Amino acid sequence: MDKFNELRNKFESIIYKKYEIIDDGEFFKIIFTFEIPNLKVFTPSLTIKKSDITNENINNDLLNSIIFRIGMIELISYYKCVCPKKVIIEAGYIDLYEQDWFKKLFYNGLGEFFYVNGINVSEEELFDFDIRGEKIDIKDVEYKGFGNLIPVGGGKDSNVTLELLKDYDNKCFMINPKQVHIDCAGSLDYYAVKRVIDKNLIELNSLGYLNGHTPFSAIVAFISYLMAYLTNRKYIVLSNEGSANEPTVIGTNINHQYSKTYEFERDFYLYTKKYFNIDIKYFSLLRPIKEIQIAYLFSKYTKYHKIFRSCNVGSKENPWVWCCNCPKCLFVFIILRAFMSKEDVIDIFGDNMLDNKELEKYFIELIGEAETKPFECIGTIEEVRFAMNRIIKNDNSYLSNLYKQNYYKNEDIDLSKIYYENNVIDEYLTILKEAIKDAR
Repeated sequence: MDKFNELRNKFESIIYKKYEIIDDGEFFKIIFTFEIPNLKVFTPSLTIKKSDITNENINNDLLNSIIFRIGMIELISYYKCVCPKKVIIEAGYIDLYEQDWFKKLFYNGLGEFFYVNGINVSEEELFDFDIRGEKIDIKDVEYKGFGNLIPVGGGKDSNVTLELLKDYDNKCFMINPKQVHIDCAGSLDYYAVKRVIDKNLIELNSLGYLNGHTPFSAIVAFISYLMAYLTNRKYIVLSNEGSANEPTVIGTNINHQYSKTYEFERDFYLYTKKYFNIDIKYFSLLRPIKEIQIAYLFSKYTKYHKIFRSCNVGSKENPWVWCCNCPKCLFVFIILRAFMSKEDVIDIFGDNMLDNKELEKYFIELIGEAETKPFECIGTIEEVRFAMNRIIKNDNSYLSNLYKQNYYKNEDIDLSKIYYENNVIDEYLTILKEAIKDAR
């Protein structure tokens, strides 16, 4: 709190000054300009290949409106350096409803950041908006979309979505794609956006300014909406499971996955209907089910087993690897092991993580015997226990025995059931129900 108060008193505001769209003939480059007076100017960017754009009736007012609001989300990463009390918007205009909408996203999306940094501040106290930009009136938008745009992150969830909807008109979407993303897309066409973080932010992080988790999935939401508009897509089909709704810090609303929750999904969909009002629907196909049910489905899709990657530590390597030493790796190992043989799961990861004593701390967090779950995109405590109850029937690894002797708790999950409120269209919901109807 001392550093938080010191910085926000020293640096009173951050300014969203402008955005620019530069056409170099082959690419459109979008550059946002943010400034923390007396500290730094930041110019993060997005780059889109012009040949990917298939919409021949682009409404420039709508295009600018979407891009301006992408900047509102990008702003979060730079705001958090000093958490100023005033956010000045010169690049455009947002009304009072939007001010509340974005403030809610800033606050909840930075929940983990506040918790890890020991910051205690209310949503009302966080900052005030000062809106100085001009309003864009969007008129006469003609749009008719078709097919799906499916964001692919390289993990098992988007692979399940691709398999369930394999008979439909699908295009994949990726931000800063690595080979694993491209491999998961297989033969499908994909659209890629290059996103560059300003080096001044990285410098400030190294100097000890405030740093931490930001709601990346909110960035994915707005950029995927832009790409759906530019490529005439009707549905943006996410792969966020219902389990993402569970808080990371037990007994609070602090959630590492806030922008993957149904609450954000619903808020974003209603927001886009209100302010963009075109025929693009944003929803998660996997929202109705649990992470453990996704693992059941994925266990059958063997063509992805040696391709997919979910480890955030390993994502920094080239090629992307499983580090086998973090809570995310351990979680994915456990839920797949519930449906696959030990040999097959070890073949994916290269290690039997349940036999690694060094992972005991993470294991205790995963089964709910600690103050928090790991700050990772993982399933619920109930699901981990359910998976372990299946595993210990034929496994004598170190963590299996530890669980059996000290932490066993009966958990019963009906794998064939739809659990969560969702916005999935009826046709796709039928496909999902059919896929899990015989799950045991």
